[in-house]
Amino acid sequence: MSAGQPIDCVDLSSVTGRMAGSAYSGVAVVPAEPHVPTLMPWLREHRCLLRDVLDTTGAVLLRGLPTDLDLFAEIVHTIGGPMLPYTEASTPRSRVHGEVYTSTEYPADQRIRMHNENSYTDRWPQLLFFLCIEPAALGGHTPIADSRTVYQLIDPAIRKRFQDGVLYIRSFREGIGLSWQDTFGTDSLTEVAEYCRTHDQQLVRTDDALRTHAYRRSSLVDSRRGEDIWFNQAHLWHESALEEDVLEALIGAYSRNGLPRNVFHADGTSISASDIDSIEHAYRRCTVTIPWRRGDLLIVDNVLIAHGRTPFRGDRRVVVAMT
Repeated sequence: MSAGQPIDCVDLSSVTGRMAGSAYSGVAVVPAEPHVPTLMPWLREHRCLLRDVLDTTGAVLLRGLPTDLDLFAEIVHTIGGPMLPYTEASTPRSRVHGEVYTSTEYPADQRIRMHNENSYTDRWPQLLFFLCIEPAALGGHTPIADSRTVYQLIDPAIRKRFQDGVLYIRSFREGIGLSWQDTFGTDSLTEVAEYCRTHDQQLVRTDDALRTHAYRRSSLVDSRRGEDIWFNQAHLWHESALEEDVLEALIGAYSRNGLPRNVFHADGTSISASDIDSIEHAYRRCTVTIPWRRGDLLIVDNVLIAHGRTPFRGDRRVVVAMT
């Protein structure tokens, strides 16, 4: 995908021959309005076809849906199966309806860099469902990028430096970033220790912080087609993502290893800011931005497609569910 690429509007009933098994990497945009009176029977009838399109394009946008949360939950379950809780959180969000959450509560004036959800963990959702209940007055888009294309656009020398994976370090201190209680969804340190043990993390208690170390992969191979996929959040966790004055103050107080979150090469050496800039450039080259409309339902394959958020003004309400 590339910035400004046209987005196809398609009738699902005619999609099979054109998309199934093809190399098409755009976004299938499906007007749902004609089917709203019989929406659930229509979705059940086309569920397999929707999944086939997702397996190929990585993203489907259904337009013109009702914004009812009960209906949204039913749609998610019909297409993706049981919904997942949001675990090991890295940004603040709130549960609004069962396992439906606010998409994020990150400050409106800040951009969220492109990422695959929970790619810093050992388990991640396969599908993400974003429902736009109220678009922002300005901005607030959810851009997407094909992770296969991102991999190809990253300099092979950088990919080689990342081949052994990355080390994510989080330091939890009262009043700075998410608390460990919010991150792990418990007030019990015993439960946190057990979670870390079963999810291949090291838990360290220091004099002033609770710290986790997690070694994770930097890329995946898509089992469906054997394609390489860039799958990490190094550019999101890297210290260069912080404002310079904030970074200097935090390093002065806690050191680089004590930042609320940071990322390193698997051997513990620093990742250069220039490599992070190159990775960011690869994302920018293949990002597609679709302005939200009320009633839009964006479904993305979380392995094939990365997503982000642009700054915005005004009220914005986008909710998310994961399967």
